[in-house]
Amino acid sequence: MTKYREILRLSSLSLSQEKIALSCGSSKKTVNKVLKAAKDKNILWPLEPNMTDDILEHLLFPKDGSNSIHSNKRMPDYDYIHKELLRNGVNKKLLWTEYLEDCKRAGDDPLMYSQFCYYIQQDEQKRRATMHINRKPGEQVEVDWAGDPAHIIDPDTGEIINAWLFVGVMTYSMYPYVEAFVDEKQHSWITAHVHMYEYFGGVARILVPDNCRTAVDHNKGWKDQRINAVYQEMAEHYGTAVIPARVRAPKDKPNAEGSVGNISTWITAALRNEQFFSFEELNRAIRQKLEEFSHRPFQKKEGSRYDIFHEEELPLLAPLPAYPYELAEWKQATVQFNYHISCAGMLYSVPYEYIKRKVDVRVTDKMVEIFYNNNRIASHRRLYGRKGQYSTVTEHMPPSHQQYLEWNGDRFRKWAERIGENTYQVVDAILTSKRVEQQSYRSCMGLLKLADKYSVNRLEAACRKALSFTPSPSYKSIKNILDTGSDRAEPDDNGNEATTKTTSTRNSHALTRGADYYRR
Repeated sequence: MTKYREILRLSSLSLSQEKIALSCGSSKKTVNKVLKAAKDKNILWPLEPNMTDDILEHLLFPKDGSNSIHSNKRMPDYDYIHKELLRNGVNKKLLWTEYLEDCKRAGDDPLMYSQFCYYIQQDEQKRRATMHINRKPGEQVEVDWAGDPAHIIDPDTGEIINAWLFVGVMTYSMYPYVEAFVDEKQHSWITAHVHMYEYFGGVARILVPDNCRTAVDHNKGWKDQRINAVYQEMAEHYGTAVIPARVRAPKDKPNAEGSVGNISTWITAALRNEQFFSFEELNRAIRQKLEEFSHRPFQKKEGSRYDIFHEEELPLLAPLPAYPYELAEWKQATVQFNYHISCAGMLYSVPYEYIKRKVDVRVTDKMVEIFYNNNRIASHRRLYGRKGQYSTVTEHMPPSHQQYLEWNGDRFRKWAERIGENTYQVVDAILTSKRVEQQSYRSCMGLLKLADKYSVNRLEAACRKALSFTPSPSYKSIKNILDTGSDRAEPDDNGNEATTKTTSTRNSHALTRGADYYRR
């Protein structure tokens, strides 16, 4: 899919259409078409965050159903055409005419002349000889890992550990940056770039990496090229364009390749007789050798790398952003039935409508952001410490669950106090009967809801009767009193409760079986 947002962003950086096409994996014709349509529609960068590529495509190029792709046409024989074009008098028009005759005999659909020339040109680009390209000051920086690692010694075990060297080179002045890391993984790769930009004191407009997985997911030419999501995010933060070198084409970044050899001689080899017991010691020694190497005069021209960089390149670099890029890790997760996702042992809430959906999770040292179809649906401050902690936003919960959150001891006590003093005492006794107050909320709710079924007066009478038996009545005992109607008993002259009006006068004691029972 065409990266409409990225094309408009890079155009705002005043990059040429050719550079934009290489960075976005599109043809120059596509870039020109997008920029022309955006100009006609008066669509300018910066765009609104919700302006996705799909929306831009609909705005710039409304679909009319007229486009169609014909993939069943016969393709030319590139090897044959390449050899024939080397012969005198042979041109593409002649070869296309012969190609048409071959297709007619075989009954195949031929390409039009413009398509024929286009595919021939694409094949010629693969065979094109290299040439020297004059670089502009501050335009480009090339990055790579050095082939031969340095070494440090574990002070506890004496084990020799490899230290991988990151190399970044400004292509105009060949001013280098070198730093040692424990590995070549994503965290080290991004950290190296952050430190490199801080060392240079500015940002070049173009970043040329190798085809390592930490930079490029896959690279099969400008038609099928995808930059690593974290790497692309870092480039956007620093306002630079990523144009990776072609696969197995080291001459696309000759300065980095050449500097790797110089680094191996003037830094790695120069430190071969020294022992280092930590990466801090090694990087301090590397920085000292790096300064010496940068100040060394050129052999065939005046000045040094340091002089050319500070006099000609540094003033043209883009300023550093207000804060350095914070490494973000992307993961995938499935929203659980409790509308939370699990990330690094912690649980973070998502709107309940996304239950059982797969979401993308962006994790930094401080934040956890959750995306669905490239739209952010939730964000949380990252949790640390004991595993299994919850970060829950109330708005993410279903309405019934939000009502449960409103339950608390003070609310139940005020509710009971409006019914009567005895009901208040029972509710207070239930709330204090559990070690955790929340465990008694259901009993309190059930008790107070009895007023809707039996009336407020009967509930108050039942609570008074229950309190005469025990100072800590339960919901079940109150409900039994109401079910049996014993709350309607009338007190005698001495203040004690007498039997209910419906009880038989022959049996004044409810638990006495009577003579009739034994006659049976």
